[in-house]
Amino acid sequence: MRFDYDVIVVGAGHAGCEAAHAAATIGVRTLLVTMDMNKIAQMSCNPAIGGIAKGQIVREIDALGGMTGIVTDRTAIQFRMLNRSKGPAMWSPRAQSDRMRFSMEWRRVLENTENLYMWQDNVTSLLIEEGTVFGVRTALGVEFRAKSVVITAGTFLNGLMHVGRAQVAGGRVSEPLSKGITEQLVALGFRADRMKTGTPVRIDARSVHFDLTTPQGGDGDFHKFSYLPDVKRELRQRDCYITYTNSATHDVLRRGLPDSPLYNGQIKSIGPRYCPSIETKIVTFADKTEHQLFLEPEGEDTQEFYLNGFSSSLPLDIQVEALHTIPALADVQIYRPGYAIEYDFFDPTQLRHTLETKLVEGLFFAGQVNGTTGYEEAAGQGLVAGVNAANRVLGRGPFTLARDEAYIGVLIDDLVTKGVDEPYRMFTSRAEYRILLRQDDADMRLTQLGYSVGLASEERYRLMLSKREQRDMLIEFAATCTVRPADINAYLESIGASPLRQGVKLRDLITRPALDIAMLADVFPPLRFKIEEIEAGRRKEIVEAAEILIKYQGYIDRERLTADKLRRLEDLKLGDRFDYSSIKAISTEARQKLSRIRPETVAQASRIPGISPADISILLLMLGR
Repeated sequence: MRFDYDVIVVGAGHAGCEAAHAAATIGVRTLLVTMDMNKIAQMSCNPAIGGIAKGQIVREIDALGGMTGIVTDRTAIQFRMLNRSKGPAMWSPRAQSDRMRFSMEWRRVLENTENLYMWQDNVTSLLIEEGTVFGVRTALGVEFRAKSVVITAGTFLNGLMHVGRAQVAGGRVSEPLSKGITEQLVALGFRADRMKTGTPVRIDARSVHFDLTTPQGGDGDFHKFSYLPDVKRELRQRDCYITYTNSATHDVLRRGLPDSPLYNGQIKSIGPRYCPSIETKIVTFADKTEHQLFLEPEGEDTQEFYLNGFSSSLPLDIQVEALHTIPALADVQIYRPGYAIEYDFFDPTQLRHTLETKLVEGLFFAGQVNGTTGYEEAAGQGLVAGVNAANRVLGRGPFTLARDEAYIGVLIDDLVTKGVDEPYRMFTSRAEYRILLRQDDADMRLTQLGYSVGLASEERYRLMLSKREQRDMLIEFAATCTVRPADINAYLESIGASPLRQGVKLRDLITRPALDIAMLADVFPPLRFKIEEIEAGRRKEIVEAAEILIKYQGYIDRERLTADKLRRLEDLKLGDRFDYSSIKAISTEARQKLSRIRPETVAQASRIPGISPADISILLLMLGR
């Protein structure tokens, strides 16, 4: 049988859910194909969303009109704003989620999204003719036709799991792998390779000695992921717990290394550098006598805990024996061991910034098939791929995000420009404009863009405009309101701050490191009255946004100036104008990499590793610059 749609999304993980929701919301008939409708948006690894730089991505998804932030807030059992001791460019939201409810909530969202349909089956091949995709074929022999296809297969393409010397084929524990797509695309000229990631043991909380751990509670303030004021945390909040490995633990783990797939040659692919297995930690950091572990609840009511920091593919008996050397886990019972998984991915330099492949028109890749790791990175890519898949159907132009617009833009540009040699994970250090890409202002950066493509709703757009108006009103008040010494000196002296010698603008007091708006509002009534004019439901959020702009405006303006200067190179298009192999004035490495990656702009070319300033100068001369 044959069925027709506009967009087909293959895989219902975090990338697939965002891609399908985006395409359908924009207004095209979208089909989401998944092997198991009971495991939509499964949290295969840790039951958490966000973290350093990843939290910024989730806020950007929310600002654009995506759903990951909303689903996370509704299913969160703990929320924390990380890095609060640092500047706001480093603040990163993170939430523990109820893993089962997270999946159920995503399914509820998808089933109630207009234009979105679902089919439970395994896609075994793509329908491609003359370099253009026109649909998919499934294991049941059904053909689905569409103008755009988004592949978000996660770890399922030829997935192989390892626990010691034991190997089990599958995309996740107890789930089958997917065969056929990799082989078909490689035959068409795509470059594919293998990567590895892993997950820790799951433990039974009833067998943990929590009195020997350190509790880690969440934040109780107004922060959350979604900018929509009516989205709340609804579940009972739970603590996480901290414990440590010790020298006895490490001795047991070392004894298991000969049977470790990572060290006996069984696994040949590359794992994530920034989320290493416990066996990698004891080898790489051989001088360390302990490593920190986090016990994280997997749900509001469940006894299942995730042992963050103990990712492993060691044999089962070694994992259990090592755990029993940790006092808090001396009697621990486990639900299942940790395991490593190898899977296929495609070199992301074969993609455009829209995430459409260069070899096959209408075919988009998003998520771990692009060599990334993490729910958040996958979801961000899924949203961009979904919008562009819909835009292609509607005859619209490309939807892309620049490096100074979003962490998602940094992520995608890194992938398509530099490629990957290990699973890519987002960090604040990867973003050269992180002062511009703060988590507090993603709505100001991106909601209008999301609204313009039909993803962000009218209500979201109106809320953003209202917030900006109230924020700017407070900033203007601070810039024009004068504070006299008699108004504030008694308070300043009481906290050991330098008193005023003459009247100053309120803004000058707010910029002092020891002061903030909340402190000043308590002792300066005009400021308190002005704050009370802000809508109550978002008052703290808006005041914080205003304060950050007041305190850091100089840094923000300086970084914006730098970004605007470099933006000029983004306007110099290369496209397919040159046969790089024939340009003898540039280096051999530059000819090879420019020919393979085919950068779209001079700015992108300048970011390719191995392309020198001299090579860029030659390109500028050839463009008449």
